[in-house]
Amino acid sequence: MSDGLADRPVLVGYDDSPESRHALIWAVEEARLRGLPVLVCHALHWPYALKPLSDELMAQIDQVAQEVVDDGVRRARELAPDVDVRRILGRGSPSAMLLEVGRAAELTVLGLRGQGGFDGLEVGSAAVQVAAHCSGPVVVVRPELQPRTGPDARIVVGLDGSPAGLAALDLALDEAALRLGTVTALCCWADCGSSSWPEPLPFVDSRALRRGAEARFREVTAHLAQRRPDVPVITEFVTERPQRALLDAARDATLLVLGNRGNESSPTLLLGPVTQTALLEAWCPVAVTPAAIKKPRIPPG
Repeated sequence: MSDGLADRPVLVGYDDSPESRHALIWAVEEARLRGLPVLVCHALHWPYALKPLSDELMAQIDQVAQEVVDDGVRRARELAPDVDVRRILGRGSPSAMLLEVGRAAELTVLGLRGQGGFDGLEVGSAAVQVAAHCSGPVVVVRPELQPRTGPDARIVVGLDGSPAGLAALDLALDEAALRLGTVTALCCWADCGSSSWPEPLPFVDSRALRRGAEARFREVTAHLAQRRPDVPVITEFVTERPQRALLDAARDATLLVLGNRGNESSPTLLLGPVTQTALLEAWCPVAVTPAAIKKPRIPPG
């Protein structure tokens, strides 16, 4: 199912942390399903770049870094001997390297946090920075979760009509097709005409607005789903805060897919508040899509 993109690998960040090992499992399975190579990436990041080091000490650091990436390659080949496994070892911050290499990748996969950070850190800086800035889709894998395939594979996607959200639906359909699973497309409605709204709009028929928004949501979802007619798609339109609704819907899901920023997100934010909450609290891996990766054609509304 590589669609002629055999030279675009599934990129995975690996630093031998437990989280990166789980990311490796996901990446290898993703590469196997897509018929693509997997590229194991490790960044040698010495924290005291301005301090001079002896050649002997630098050689030792290089050797340790090489052993880490070799370990990742070995584990990947053990997981799937039929997958083409490649390696890349670079210098610099993990985020910067993943973003640079990710330009030529079909998908980037990394763990929720790596070897750095501190005890109690929920999400590492690399997971946030790569998800926020990557030019392609990013999957952030939570520990101790295995990719599922077949009827039990359920992909949940949050939609608000934003370009990044439409790209999220596109990815969700692909992921469900790969795993022979289903897609649950969820849209959350805020009743801006009711008295419970912080600043209710005057002379607004909130029920008519809701009916129109729901109809448009189902129309756009059905139109884009035609690209994957083999994937069952369930649509849910709810009056509930999106953070809670999406987390509840994805509790037993294989993957939660969200755009990096939605309609209500400030362009100055790295990630929208809904996506930030999902990275912190979701029970399943979270995929984040930028608006630029695809521009799905939707019917005029």
